[in-house]
Amino acid sequence: MSALYLLHKPYRMLSQFTDRASGEGERRATLADVIDVPGIYPAGRLDHDSEGLLLLSDDGELIHRISHPRHKQPKTYRVQVEGEPDDDALRALREGVSLKDGRTRPARVRRLAESGLPERDPPLDSRRHPETTWLELTIEEGRNRQVRRMTAHVGHPTLRLVRVAIGPWRLDGLAPGEWRRETLHAPKPPAGRSRRPRKRR
Repeated sequence: MSALYLLHKPYRMLSQFTDRASGEGERRATLADVIDVPGIYPAGRLDHDSEGLLLLSDDGELIHRISHPRHKQPKTYRVQVEGEPDDDALRALREGVSLKDGRTRPARVRRLAESGLPERDPPLDSRRHPETTWLELTIEEGRNRQVRRMTAHVGHPTLRLVRVAIGPWRLDGLAPGEWRRETLHAPKPPAGRSRRPRKRR
């Protein structure tokens, strides 16, 4: 059995337990401010200015299975973008866009009437950004700031980004700074594939 912790990382919080740059200025918020469980580490990360689901565990093999790109865990984000993307912009995201580090894989994208998320603290300045649109976007890659670069590429910079799912795990029911623990049981071996030692003749 392995323990997995699902945390709703707040805005402007580091995805680590210490602020290595704290001696150079004001201390930034870290995971230690919201979860006090010894020996756990995050499986992947979220940027300082991003919010949402972060998975943590003390099981190194589980962390590797979740975070390594080879395992292609789909990640779903709700993204508030500048302006109102038209059908061509959404089609480009679905087909893949060419970034400096190569073309992205096709993404699943849909418009949302509302985010279904709590308001950010501090909230977005509506005077600076009078027209915005919420999108739900699912990718199977993990490039640096990929979603932000994708929406900027089609002319609609990301203003707020919240990860709501990683593979089968979802943010549902967690407010910013809240977390819950799940226990994962080791999967049973597939039927018909167990082998018994051969008897010597």
